[in-house]
Amino acid sequence: MMPATPPSSSSLPALLGGEPAVPAGAHRRWPTLTAADHEAVRGVLERGVLSGPFAPEALELQEAFAEFVGVRHCLLTHSGTSALHMALAAAGVEPGDEVIVPAFTFIATALAVLHHGAIPVFADIDAQTFTLDPASAEQAISERTRALMPVHIHGVPADMDALNRLAASHNLVLIEDACQAHGATWRGKMAGSLGLAAGFSLQASKNLPAGEGGLFVTDDDELAHRANRLRNFGEDAKPSDFAYDPARPLDATRAYDAVALGYMYRGQETVAALARSRLERLAADTAHAQRLAERLAAGFAELPGMELQRVPDGASSCWHKVRVVLDAEAAGVAEQLAGHAGASPGATQSADATLRDLVMRALHAEGVEAVQWQTKPVPAQGLFQNREGYGRGYPWSLATPEALARYAENYQPRRYPRTQQLLERSFCLFSHSHPLIAQDEHVVDAYIGALKKVSQHLPTLLEQTKPAGLSPV
Repeated sequence: MMPATPPSSSSLPALLGGEPAVPAGAHRRWPTLTAADHEAVRGVLERGVLSGPFAPEALELQEAFAEFVGVRHCLLTHSGTSALHMALAAAGVEPGDEVIVPAFTFIATALAVLHHGAIPVFADIDAQTFTLDPASAEQAISERTRALMPVHIHGVPADMDALNRLAASHNLVLIEDACQAHGATWRGKMAGSLGLAAGFSLQASKNLPAGEGGLFVTDDDELAHRANRLRNFGEDAKPSDFAYDPARPLDATRAYDAVALGYMYRGQETVAALARSRLERLAADTAHAQRLAERLAAGFAELPGMELQRVPDGASSCWHKVRVVLDAEAAGVAEQLAGHAGASPGATQSADATLRDLVMRALHAEGVEAVQWQTKPVPAQGLFQNREGYGRGYPWSLATPEALARYAENYQPRRYPRTQQLLERSFCLFSHSHPLIAQDEHVVDAYIGALKKVSQHLPTLLEQTKPAGLSPV
């Protein structure tokens, strides 16, 4: 009888002595800057006009992005967070009002609410799309609720049909956090055109990267006027107040009369020029990311216990991030994990989290970029556990004792089991520096190969690496 042929090093996971699936240096770094991008920024420097709410590049970008989204108004801001704050303030949200946001998002979603003295109230997410669950949001509504702020997380649109119905039935405004969703669509309409207003980010990791910056968009004339006042020191500034003389680009004729509380939320000309250059190829970049995601999804069909974030029917994702969810039962290792858990009475984390950490460790050995991104539900962060705010508990101190007790309960992480389970069971493929949108088919195929190796050898990886720290099940 012939002896069994040992597996080749290319078929073994790198963590068990095999060859890494992803060659060193295979990734492309983001953002990729072209000669056109350099020329756009150089043009600003040569013109010598570097700032101003109605400066040439800002106006061009605003017009182009409004057309891209399909709305009448766009305002350049200095961040996605300030764009969201402008949207809430312009929509009439007031200090002490409540705004419902998802428990799974980036902290900036909730910070934009706090920046206006309003109070974030959290709701859980849909288990498959990871976006705000309309049923959970409805349960969070109180007499103080003024707005809903769903997040198109990772570039996947929230259920805007259901959320718009919910907002209408309770007389709430709906603001989209579209900071990760440039080019995503819902029922044929662009993200950012699906609510009263929206905020986008131009931060360097985003699919429309320009360093640091943001874009406020709306189809409402009066809302745009109020938002523009807020971003410009509370002044009712007009383009004629900023008539640029190339010889005197810093001089303007405005009256310096603040008619309302405002901020300095304006953007910069170099950022606007770079964003406008990038916008010209955003559609092509988005289509490229979508093709790669389809290729990746085809590979996942052969990976039991590993699933990608679901994109709802009638929607499209721009695939800002690629999140993978693990299922120990479907992967055939649930009993093995339970056995480890039983042997670890002093464990500090769940079996799901331990499996996640092992898979990430194995993928890192393959040369795969794999990150957690968020590590806890937003309400579990210290800001909401301590509720010190601006000092003396503001803005929570505006609330009644009954409302304060409700907030204390709302900020308990256990209230968000789907968010908690997602964080324990999932991770993101690729990274900020090396996102999907920057890669080619060869890198995606190498990732699929790495995932297959890890999936096929998962029981052996669990046995030979002896994961520690499991919580009893």
